[in-house]
Amino acid sequence: MQKTVWMMVLVLAVSWALTGCSGAEVENGNATGGKLAAGENRTETLTVLTNRVDLIENGTMRHYAERFEREHPGAKVEFQGLSNYTSDIMVRLSTRNMGDVLLLPANLMAQDLPQYFEPLPDGMFDSIRFKDYKSYEGARYGMATGAATIGVVYNKRAFEKAGIRELPTTLTAFYAACEKLKKAGITPVYINYGAQWPMKLWGEELVGFMTGDNTYLNAMADSDDPWQVDNAWGQSMNIVKTLIDKGYTESGLIANQWEISKKKIASGDAAIYFNGNWVIQQVLNAGARSEDIGFFPFPYDDAAAGRFAPLVPDWFIGVSKFSSKKELAKEWVQFFVKQSGYVGDEGYLSVNENEKMSTLPQMSQFLSFSPTFVESKPPSDRFLQIAEKANISLWSGEYIQEWIASTDLQQTFEQYNARWREARLLVK
Repeated sequence: MQKTVWMMVLVLAVSWALTGCSGAEVENGNATGGKLAAGENRTETLTVLTNRVDLIENGTMRHYAERFEREHPGAKVEFQGLSNYTSDIMVRLSTRNMGDVLLLPANLMAQDLPQYFEPLPDGMFDSIRFKDYKSYEGARYGMATGAATIGVVYNKRAFEKAGIRELPTTLTAFYAACEKLKKAGITPVYINYGAQWPMKLWGEELVGFMTGDNTYLNAMADSDDPWQVDNAWGQSMNIVKTLIDKGYTESGLIANQWEISKKKIASGDAAIYFNGNWVIQQVLNAGARSEDIGFFPFPYDDAAAGRFAPLVPDWFIGVSKFSSKKELAKEWVQFFVKQSGYVGDEGYLSVNENEKMSTLPQMSQFLSFSPTFVESKPPSDRFLQIAEKANISLWSGEYIQEWIASTDLQQTFEQYNARWREARLLVK
């Protein structure tokens, strides 16, 4: 009798254990194992790394986290903000101090994704743009947090004060508008040289769309001297150097004035950003009225008609391979992109192919110029490998700062071409 009782206890224990183990699964392509059992007191803390320090400080991220925590009893979300994310995150990767959820480095090669990131379920990517952008050998490791285009964000009241009655559609007219703004005592353009990362806008971003060729950057892997004063790189550098030389940018370039600049644009003390549509919401949050902020395609040359504009993904979000809470982390990824409201709140274009791209009135103004959108392609591994061997930190803005400060751009280009040429020999 006693033996029979013990056998029944053993069967019940095994049955209970198997039932408990079956909960942590990924069904129909969705992460489902992250929710803690009802009544369970254990707390699981997700550490999320982000570049949006401002949204941590103003409580927006906490608002998203509270909604997620209500839907996932026992879960707690904590954020770590990295102000210079592009360079800081590479240090984190090298030490595996990556938290549970993080933004994927733009300059990380596809073949390296499996070393640091957990594959995401295919079902998470239904009707999602840029779904294969961060993939390797059929597995997807990151989901775009939003999409964007890039152009001229401007304060309409500043333009009116300076007597600018027509928006500039050529580069010459753009310089003329900047001169009028300067004479009116308004800072024409905030390039945010001191913040470093915005310098990529005058580098990879502008160069990547102004020719209309979305393979332009990857094609650099087939050239020994991709940087020339008479190609797209030289054209882009000449524009930003002209703005600086003519006194059309902020003073005190070395200081990081990113947060200050948003208030300056909002108030009309400064007039222009060359940046993504996502910055519009940040300017509004800094005090501007929506009706006072406009957006139009950047006139990068003097062509009479026709403008290219990029359609690019913003940061990709993924799950650390070293996380001990992978299923809960996957649920945060899905919640953040699809349910939190972040995309609309922050002025991004939707990555959901079944949704309207944007409800921002400024986007309607932008589209009224009928730009031709150039959808970006992911950087090839060969392109990234050559850059790594040449010790060129792409999309960081660091080397663009050096080029802008150079007194002899062609000589600086030749130095970088020599490094690129040598690196190409090392990459097959």
